[in-house]
Amino acid sequence: MIEWVARLAAIYVLLGIAFGVAFALIGAGRLDPAAREAGWGFRVLILPAAAGLWPILLLRWIRGQAEPPAERNPHRDAARKGEA
Repeated sequence: MIEWVARLAAIYVLLGIAFGVAFALIGAGRLDPAAREAGWGFRVLILPAAAGLWPILLLRWIRGQAEPPAERNPHRDAARKGEA
């Protein structure tokens, strides 16, 4: 069982690293206009986060969602409905 968990973790990390490099080079600029002109320092900084959060970022990249989703909680839902 531990071997399977370790293998799945290794696969997740390897896919994350591969995706993180592609996202830092190409995807960040497509999702965020400010990232288009960013230098190598920025791309190196976002690489670990992109590698760790690759499933979420991959979905956003595929869907072309440039804006993050709006936060949903009871207070914001009530405000949208016009309730006090």
